[in-house]
Amino acid sequence: MNEHETKSTGVKDRNLDLILDIPLKLTVELGRTKMPVSELLNLTQGSVIELSKLAGEPMEVLVNDKLIARGEAVVVNEKFGVRLTDIISPSERIEHLK
Repeated sequence: MNEHETKSTGVKDRNLDLILDIPLKLTVELGRTKMPVSELLNLTQGSVIELSKLAGEPMEVLVNDKLIARGEAVVVNEKFGVRLTDIISPSERIEHLK
């Protein structure tokens, strides 16, 4: 590797380091629903809200509200987790932006 390549790689590494600590919002979506305000106002403790997804259907993993993967619910040390089953390809991610 010549000196120019070493400097170029060093600059790229520093540039990457700048973004590695940027916080992102990661959301795992179990499902969605729509309801009128009147129904929303009648919700009480113990109410059950029916969601659009079927039981066992993959959950969507979003970063800053953009779909990046799908997965299934798991339990890890008595906490919920998500096992990724499908990573969205870059071309699919671009398609979701449209």
